[in-house]
Amino acid sequence: MAAVAVPIFARELGLVSFRIPENRRLVPESVTYRGAELGAFQFGFEMGTGMRTYSPSALPHLVLAGLVLVVPFGGALLAAAGFALGRWVMAAASVHYDEDGYWSEVWDAHRRLLAGTLTLSIALAGVVGLG
Repeated sequence: MAAVAVPIFARELGLVSFRIPENRRLVPESVTYRGAELGAFQFGFEMGTGMRTYSPSALPHLVLAGLVLVVPFGGALLAAAGFALGRWVMAAASVHYDEDGYWSEVWDAHRRLLAGTLTLSIALAGVVGLG
């Protein structure tokens, strides 16, 4: 697990740069016009399943490695539900911001801290799962 976690942690902190597998198509803008909850749900579903997405983070790949290498098979469903919920929360929260780009500014201001914290949390969950 460390062989996967260390390079991803370095990438998330901006220390190294490498491409990650992703489906390089955007979710259509029309999804956001379906109402806050329905649009956020469809957006989260399409992003969470990888149907359409640019991925700014390698954290989903770290979770996948943990699921394959560490987590018992039954835990995969719980992890998938948590991932889907996290995607939905991000989309739903951003709907309540104006379209002036402030949501992106808030994320960018805290990106390194949040990405580093999430990466360590996922890696530690993997270590605990080994025990």
